[in-house]
Amino acid sequence: MSLTLTRYGHACVRVTTDSGAFVVDPGSFSDVETALDGVEHVLVTHSHPDHLDAAAVAARDVHVHGPAQVLDALAEAGVPDERRHLLTPGDRLEVAGAVVEVLDAPHEVIHPEVPLPTNVALLVDGVVLHPGDAFVRPPQGAAIDVLLEPVGAPWLRVADMVEHVRAVRPRRVVPVHDGTLSDAGRSLALSLLGNLTEAEVLTPAPGEPVRVD
Repeated sequence: MSLTLTRYGHACVRVTTDSGAFVVDPGSFSDVETALDGVEHVLVTHSHPDHLDAAAVAARDVHVHGPAQVLDALAEAGVPDERRHLLTPGDRLEVAGAVVEVLDAPHEVIHPEVPLPTNVALLVDGVVLHPGDAFVRPPQGAAIDVLLEPVGAPWLRVADMVEHVRAVRPRRVVPVHDGTLSDAGRSLALSLLGNLTEAEVLTPAPGEPVRVD
């Protein structure tokens, strides 16, 4: 089965399969309206607004899967119980024909005094990793084709970003979580990834698909 990834800003990615599509992390820095067009399922790594625009998601007739705090935010936005589905580490579900494994991925520290939500990572068909806000490693033996790598965040150090890519050893990197970066800052992050890791760094424009091998 083929997979295609399409970014719609920041951490929002639409995954298209032969059977349909689903969206990961439609947040407030993203083109949520376009991303959600025609999908039935949304997966959310954690409840921060840049990963979940609860009002925009609530306005769509979609099923949403995420940790408990995500479901609480959606309940407050008016999403009914039957459209809210809990994700916990170790879960394995089929969405639009793709197999999604839910990985334990604690949110990286922003500051010791800033409380952190539960974060999970999503491994799609064993070859695409969306880590949310964590430098998580995939299960041993996984061969990652595309790593959706955060490149800008209040919790991110460049050294940690580079070491994460080196540890995961993906064939390709698609930079995400860049909504707070200037053009110059994003270019610097991509240059460092290209120079300090062996992965091919892709730079698709918003709405431009990337085919997964």
